[in-house]
Amino acid sequence: MGRGRLVLARAAGVAVTPALAAAEVAASPAGTSAGPFLAGVPVDFLLFALTLAGVAMFHRYALQVALAGLAFIAAWKLGFSPFKEGAGLPGLAAHFRHEAVLLANLFGLLVGFAVLARHFEKTRIPSLLPHHLPRGWPGAFAMLVIVFVLSSFLDNIAAAMIGGTMAYTVFRARVHVGYLAAIVAAANAGGAGSVVGDTTTTMMWIDHVAPSDVVRAYVAAVVALVVCGIPAAMQQHRHSPLHREPAGKIGVDWVRLAIVFAILIAAVAVNVVVNTRFPEHADAAPWLALAVWGAILLTALIRRPDWDVLRDASLGALFLIALVSAASMMPVEQLPPASWPTALALGFVSAVFDNIPLTELALKQGGYDWGFLAFAVGFGGSMLWFGSSAGVALASLFPQARSAGRWLVDGWHVAVAYVVGFFFMLAVLGWHPTPKQVRLQPAIATTAAIRDAAPQDWKRSLSRRANASLTIAAA
Repeated sequence: MGRGRLVLARAAGVAVTPALAAAEVAASPAGTSAGPFLAGVPVDFLLFALTLAGVAMFHRYALQVALAGLAFIAAWKLGFSPFKEGAGLPGLAAHFRHEAVLLANLFGLLVGFAVLARHFEKTRIPSLLPHHLPRGWPGAFAMLVIVFVLSSFLDNIAAAMIGGTMAYTVFRARVHVGYLAAIVAAANAGGAGSVVGDTTTTMMWIDHVAPSDVVRAYVAAVVALVVCGIPAAMQQHRHSPLHREPAGKIGVDWVRLAIVFAILIAAVAVNVVVNTRFPEHADAAPWLALAVWGAILLTALIRRPDWDVLRDASLGALFLIALVSAASMMPVEQLPPASWPTALALGFVSAVFDNIPLTELALKQGGYDWGFLAFAVGFGGSMLWFGSSAGVALASLFPQARSAGRWLVDGWHVAVAYVVGFFFMLAVLGWHPTPKQVRLQPAIATTAAIRDAAPQDWKRSLSRRANASLTIAAA
């Protein structure tokens, strides 16, 4: 009982602290979306904090709690706290029109990558993997390195799902929660330094941040992978070591493997093409989800997907949609002055709050070292299972991961890794903010044209495309 209360207190503290911090930066003058305050904190944030605390406390009913929280927040804003887009039902409708592509992309990718993960499982590659990995805990750590590398050029959701599928097979379904947290951390770390590995880093790329500025995040990300990966690998080895089946009995389904590659190539190709060649249309449709599902349906003519995964994957996606929608209604209008302490704090905020609006605000504000920001908002979401879309996707495969208490206790090394990685990067590279006026000029003329044509809206329009690295946190 004592431990349960301690876990609940920690979870509630994690939920409330970012809300209080965000309340300090929410704009209060007339014309903003902030409504009534209670003890100096907007009631919107208190409702959101209660929703997160409810998810942490009643993890077996996480979806119901998230939907109830969304309903209460929406009702509150309809009656007392106007949306950024306006008051009442028109404001609500305008708000969800603005968020529609983002939410559709997120839902489509979470469910689509669940289908992809099952395709990968049926290739029987995961069963062969132990024969090519070191024995003991180094083999478990090597798997985390694989997830890290995959996420550097794939979406972090896909990397986490593939990592979870491998872990399910090689550990005979007995996967430690601490190791699951490390899989999510590896996926988010791998995407932190790549402009195609995470939604937030792609946003920076679109906003003229040079890829060479973002790649600096790998200095912290690699250290964080080692700091959390080794303890997690040891946890997993004690819990259930790698299982090796006789290699002669395993036959690889090469056709399914080709299907997996086809789906991933479609996702990467559309992500790059839309954001480099046609950024003005990035917000017109959920292109990434459409690419993934187009590839799934087309290849279904060759190998039937396992449609049984759709129910659980859809429920997990609906849960994340509810939290993302609730977070999008929060009246966050500005951030504290750009500095490394602010970037460090944003990582902890990203564990419970959508990292896309945080990144958007930081880009508008300017003055950040973008490598630090990329690592903070990307890796920070790994500290709680619902802090990133990769975590929610993995929890759909492993229900035991949905306990915030177990995630915090068994995955203690993730928070430690975040702090150690951040300060290692600070000591080695130093804080070198890049002011807006000296950032790289856009490589694509159409991007500049959009900016000049709609100076108030172009960043928001472009950044709302989501490649599913979105996180409440981290995403």
